[in-house]
Amino acid sequence: MQKIKVGVFGAGRGTTMINELANHHEAELVAVCDRARPLLDKVKEMATKKNISVALYEDFEEFFAHEMDAVVLANFANEHAPYAIRFLRSGRHVLSEVLPCETMAQAVELVEAVEQSGKVYAYAENYCYMRNTFEMRRRYEAGDIGEVQYAEGEYVHDCSSIWPQITYGDPSHWRNLKHATFYCTHGLGPILTITGLRPVQVVGFESNANLIRAYKNDMPIVYGIAGLELVTLENGAVVKSIHGYLKREPWGHNYQIYGKRGMMETDRWDCNNKMSAYIESGKLCHGDLTHYTPKMESAAIGTGHGGSDYFPTHYFIQKILGRPDGEKYSIDVYTALDMGISGILAYRSILAGNQPVRIPNLRNREERDAYRNDHACTNPAVAGDQLLPVLRGVEPLPDETYEYVRQLWKDGKNAE
Repeated sequence: MQKIKVGVFGAGRGTTMINELANHHEAELVAVCDRARPLLDKVKEMATKKNISVALYEDFEEFFAHEMDAVVLANFANEHAPYAIRFLRSGRHVLSEVLPCETMAQAVELVEAVEQSGKVYAYAENYCYMRNTFEMRRRYEAGDIGEVQYAEGEYVHDCSSIWPQITYGDPSHWRNLKHATFYCTHGLGPILTITGLRPVQVVGFESNANLIRAYKNDMPIVYGIAGLELVTLENGAVVKSIHGYLKREPWGHNYQIYGKRGMMETDRWDCNNKMSAYIESGKLCHGDLTHYTPKMESAAIGTGHGGSDYFPTHYFIQKILGRPDGEKYSIDVYTALDMGISGILAYRSILAGNQPVRIPNLRNREERDAYRNDHACTNPAVAGDQLLPVLRGVEPLPDETYEYVRQLWKDGKNAE
């Protein structure tokens, strides 16, 4: 059997996909592109140990020209859509890391590139494949708790200590330009894949700003802000999704699903393993409560993010091959955009004083035209004259902040 030839764009976050592809019996890792030579050197070392041939590129155009059937996009989180569109139009399948798009115009262009190309687009939202969220999906589909009425998704990660290593002190880095609700799919995504329902309306909120400082020299590092989306699903259920820079360690994620005959939730402090389920019996307010650790496929054990990093790449390959599991479990472009544009539109809600905003169904072509030229976002390079503010009511960080963070990055240090 001829293996599917796959390239990876981005050798940082792409490390997991690189390792999975190097070991996959139905795929062949053929090329990796990154501007950081040390990351490419690590790939070279791995390839040498495994006795496989992998082309390494610092230049994207050379990488793009390499013969491959599919590509994994693990570049900056706000830049996936333009590259996905280009690869799809060139006849290659695409696995996109988080997030699917930066603007509504990109969302429209992406969905039409998928439809016109006929190629597989898959979204690598790994939190949908956590041991517990994957188990919740199976049990919800089996009808264990009945139809959802209310759900919560939570992803809290204070990145201030590692800020030098993930932003490099670059004021134009996407993490320094993202609004409060942009990085929403870790919280909302699992709820959508568990229930299989589409979001139809969102109300957005953001917390007050926490000016996080480095303790050693009292230098400001970043404004810690949490984003919150209240999302109405197509069946009338309500979802609360929260994410951002709140103080808790270890960082974590938590999910709760309340159905008409029971509920499921993850353990807040052992979120990768333990979960609970309550199923009402034939008598009102009486039922069975269980606490347990779901099983995980052996192939996923030991991979990143509690084993969940294995599944997006695996099901992407399976979908390309036309396998039923790939068709079922690979996240398609429509569901990916349901997740992503909920955060984009939640910020519109915030700017409008927390007013409800309708979420379009981009499966319907007639709903797309209103957004074809909607480039509004917080990135000056993309928004043009539709630029939105990053922060409201707070002073921008001084240049000294970026100089300090950049020096920490150069020295290989974290903030303290």
